[in-house]
Amino acid sequence: MTLKSLDYFASLVRQDDSIPLFETALAIGQDVYPHLDFAAHQVEIDTIGFQLMKRIPADASHIQKLRMLNHLFFQEMGFAGNVNNFYDADNSYVHRVMATRRGIPISLAVIYMELGQQIGLDMKGISFPGHFLMKLTVQSGEIVLDPINGSSLSREELEERIEPYLGRHSEFGELPLAAYLRAAHPREIVERMLRNLKAIFTDAQRWQRVLDVQQRLIILLPDDINERRDRGLAYANLADPQAALDDLDAYLHMRPDAGDAPALHEKMAALKAAIRRPN
Repeated sequence: MTLKSLDYFASLVRQDDSIPLFETALAIGQDVYPHLDFAAHQVEIDTIGFQLMKRIPADASHIQKLRMLNHLFFQEMGFAGNVNNFYDADNSYVHRVMATRRGIPISLAVIYMELGQQIGLDMKGISFPGHFLMKLTVQSGEIVLDPINGSSLSREELEERIEPYLGRHSEFGELPLAAYLRAAHPREIVERMLRNLKAIFTDAQRWQRVLDVQQRLIILLPDDINERRDRGLAYANLADPQAALDDLDAYLHMRPDAGDAPALHEKMAALKAAIRRPN
């Protein structure tokens, strides 16, 4: 990762009302693919959209457009979930998903929604628990789609999908189904993509990759002090005690009574001892 790539990412997410989702999602890939060619991938997606638009009759309804997009995306181009290697980090990098035609729901949705926008469909993402979804508003109501295969989901299917998360996961609570189907802001979508990568790299103890993701999360969510804490822990695992101390101290200053405060004070004592220890 370079400071230049972080500056570019910061410029993309600066204004809430103008975050370009496809480009911002592409930018995440610069951490692992520093020579990523943004222009080439933008031309690729624009070309696909243009070719699809040429097929669509001028009087086509939203539902007709949706069917044509589904056919192109899933049947002709063969996009699908990477069921054989679901936790491969490449599933979260949009340019790799474009190349392999395999991804996870959220990365497939970013590409699908970009194509939808290009043919006049105002597709929205849904940060549904456990499985990212998409929706399109039509005259008869809302169509909720699964990005893995383009299937539309009934209310009964959605209620069945949400059931495992109610009660067992306190952060979801007992809310009406509609509350889980609200449109996700581009910032939330990028956040979810980054958190997916954070979980993958943390589980693999790839601390430099965790740090790269943390740098972006702090830019994306500057008021979330938990991300400073997590960056500090990444620095600690990378044997950079001073940087770790700076972040952990900032976290404890804001949240002195946090549940993890005692453990962090212990860790900070060990980090300070490491700094004092002669080489």
